[in-house]
Amino acid sequence: MDALCRELELRKRELSGSVETIYFGGGTPSLLSQAELNHILDTIFKNYSVAEKVEITLEANPDDLSLKKLESLANTKINRLSIGVQSFFDRDLKLMNRAHNEEEAQRSIEEAKRFFENISIDLIYGIPGMTNFDWNKNLEKALTLDIPHISAYALTVEPKTALEKFIQKGKIAPTDDEMAKRHFEILMETLEKEGFEHYEFSNFGKPGFFSQNNLAYWLGKKYLGIGPSAHSYDGGHRSWNIANNIKYIHSIQQDILPSEVETLSETDKYNEFVMTRLRLKEGVSILEIQEKFGRKKREYLLEQAENYLEKGLLVLENNHLRISKKGKFLSDGIASDLFWIEEN
Repeated sequence: MDALCRELELRKRELSGSVETIYFGGGTPSLLSQAELNHILDTIFKNYSVAEKVEITLEANPDDLSLKKLESLANTKINRLSIGVQSFFDRDLKLMNRAHNEEEAQRSIEEAKRFFENISIDLIYGIPGMTNFDWNKNLEKALTLDIPHISAYALTVEPKTALEKFIQKGKIAPTDDEMAKRHFEILMETLEKEGFEHYEFSNFGKPGFFSQNNLAYWLGKKYLGIGPSAHSYDGGHRSWNIANNIKYIHSIQQDILPSEVETLSETDKYNEFVMTRLRLKEGVSILEIQEKFGRKKREYLLEQAENYLEKGLLVLENNHLRISKKGKFLSDGIASDLFWIEEN
């Protein structure tokens, strides 16, 4: 805790302007006590210019959100919760090795609504054995609970995990891209019908409840990452702190920032701009591409996009290139084909 707050003090000159969003994420920040959260927030407010309507989000697991815990969180400046539900079916939760069950998932949301208006939940689709009917039931449960923001992700099987071993041994069916694609289509159809805006590839929000933290990242705004392994971005450089807790603490105690820095090339900046903007509903501004990167890259972008425009996977409207509904599930692959490749 002391090291985190000291890092905040050491880096206070790195951000100019007002802080619009504060995000407690990664690991399980809901394990922090009310006093610890207040200590970090007090340090931020003391050392940084914080916007009057700052969004302050805390990630939490359903099993951590007891009534007592929610009451203590309500006594901090936190004004948004992101709850890692993943699924409302015990079968899926066991397969993903989650600590909570479907009953705890529902209870945590119902009780959180007594203290917080701005709540988001995470859901996972494309889980082996999950039928379209199951996925529809998951969405139906979320809608019944009247959540204003939903983030949904396709299941990815990480290396060296229990899930990967079960799949290799044939105990669980492998993930199916076609099934995940259909789940994604159901997700879009269902949530948009219920008044959610699909403002970013994995994020759906009711008007007034878009995640400012998510938008800041996809719009390429500067951000500061505090703590072991945390990443930062200042528009021209990306940096990341050392992952080892002990080394991190010892370094901060000596007032030395334990980070590595990467300077982004013009190609890196262009490719990241294309990738992040394509994830947003507005898409890539052709005019902004020319303004930031020049006429040559503008012409290149339109040339690379031509094939996808003909297939109806991209749409060009009002000088914005965006992914069509038909192409959304393929957005990462489309983005990579629009990247500028340096000549040897």
